[in-house]
Amino acid sequence: MNPPQFLSREETQAWEPDRTFPERGGFRERLVGRLKEAGLWTDFQVAGRRWAMGCGAVEITQRCNLDCTLCYLSEHAEAVRDVPLGEIFRRIEAIRRHYGPFTDVQVTGGDPTLRKRGELVQIVRRIHDLGMRPSLFTNGIRATRELLTELTRNGLVDVAFHVDMTQERKGFGSEAELNRVRLEYIERARGLPLSIIFNTTVFADNFAEIPDVVAFFRAHADVVDMCSFQLQAETGRGVLRKRGEVITRDSVAAQISRGAGRRLNFGVPTVGHPECNQYAICLEAGGNLYNLFEESGFFAAVFARTAGMMLDRRNKWRALGALLRALLANPALWPGGLSWLARKSREMGRDVLRARGRVNKLSFFIHNFMDADQLDRERCRTCVFMVAGADGPISMCVFNARRDAEILRPLPQVTGNGLWYPLPEPVTAPSPVGNPPPLPISAHRPPKWLRGRTRKMALENQKRVGL
Repeated sequence: MNPPQFLSREETQAWEPDRTFPERGGFRERLVGRLKEAGLWTDFQVAGRRWAMGCGAVEITQRCNLDCTLCYLSEHAEAVRDVPLGEIFRRIEAIRRHYGPFTDVQVTGGDPTLRKRGELVQIVRRIHDLGMRPSLFTNGIRATRELLTELTRNGLVDVAFHVDMTQERKGFGSEAELNRVRLEYIERARGLPLSIIFNTTVFADNFAEIPDVVAFFRAHADVVDMCSFQLQAETGRGVLRKRGEVITRDSVAAQISRGAGRRLNFGVPTVGHPECNQYAICLEAGGNLYNLFEESGFFAAVFARTAGMMLDRRNKWRALGALLRALLANPALWPGGLSWLARKSREMGRDVLRARGRVNKLSFFIHNFMDADQLDRERCRTCVFMVAGADGPISMCVFNARRDAEILRPLPQVTGNGLWYPLPEPVTAPSPVGNPPPLPISAHRPPKWLRGRTRKMALENQKRVGL
C-alpha cells in the first residue's frame, strides 16, 4: 500500500466514472489491474477472483423517513424527485455490462421502500432477470413481511436492515434497547429464502456497545448471515461530523472480537483495499464462534481454484454442496482440506455435539468510509463498492462527496425528447464538495420536512424568534 494522496475538491468533482465496457467478457481484468498497480493483488484477495465488483448500488429514491445524525444524503434529498423508472433500468443494465452476471446490486436510497411499491418490485425483478443478485437496503420501517415475500418471489437475494442509535428512533436509549427492533425485523424475514444482513453505523455514543450488539447477532446466527459495521465519516447532511480518534478499523475489530468471544481473523480473505474493508467469516455452534479461514496455503489455493464461483446465499445447503463439489474436483486440495477439517473437529467438536450437528455461518464486515475532504486516490481507484451514476459506476465515497452535483443535474429522457429535472423548483447551484447549500427555510418548507444540518438550523431559528 502506498501513502495516502488525498484528492483536491476539484479532482473529486472531475473524477471519472467507469465509462467503457470490458471487451470479450473480461469483467474482472480491470479490477485485477488496479489492484496489482496498488500492490494489493495477494493470494488472499477475493476481489477480481470471486467477482468483478463487490456491488453496484442503485439509488432509486433520495427520500428517507428517518433523520440520522450521520447521513450521506444531501440537504436537498427530500425535495429531489425519484429518478424515472426507465433511467433506473438503464443504470441497472450498465452495471450488468460493466461487471457481468452474478453481480450484487444494492437497491438503496434514501430508503427504497418509499418508492412506489410496484416500481420497487419491477426494479428487483429487472436485476434478477439480468442474472444479477438484488439486495434491499432499508431501515426496515416499511419493509413488511408481505413486501419482503413479494420481493423474494421476484428474485430478492438479501435484505440489509440498518438499525443503530444515529437514527434517533423514539423510545430507544441504547443499542441494547434497539435489539427489540432488530428482533422484530428478524421475525419478519424468518423462513424466507433470504440472506439477512444488519448494518450498524459506529460513532462515539455506541462504540462501547459494539460487543453487546455482536452478542445479539451471535445469539441469532441461525437467521442472521452478516453484520456490517460502518465507521463514522464526515460526508453528507448529518449533524455529526468527524469521528473521534477512538474509532478506527483496529479498535472496531477488537470490539467485535470481544462480542464474538475470541479474536476474529479479519485478514482472510481480503476484499479490495484493506484500508476500506475488513472481513471475518465465522462458524457458529452451540452459541460459540470459530474462525472459518486461516492464513494458510490451503486457503490461498481454495481462493485460486474457486475463482468465479458464486455461492447461493439464499440456501446454505446449496452453497455448501457447490463448495464441496469444487473441492472434490480438485484433488490437490484434499490434504489441506482434511487437515483443516481435523483441526476444526477438535476445536468445535463439543459445541457441534451440544448443538446436535447444527452449524451456522456468521460474517462480520467493517466498512471504513472516507471523509468527503480526505479521499485517498488509491482507495478510490481500487474501490469495490460502486454507485451507478448517470455517467457510469463511480466509487461510493466519491459519489457521496459530490452528491449534489450527481443528484441535482437534469437528465436526458430515456424515452422521448428533452430533459428530466430532479427538482420541482430552482435551487442554488451545487456548492463545493462537503459543503452543500441549505434548502430555503420558508413557510412552504417547514422544518418537519427538512433533514440534517438544515433542519437543525431551522429549529434553532424558531427558538430564537420564539416560535
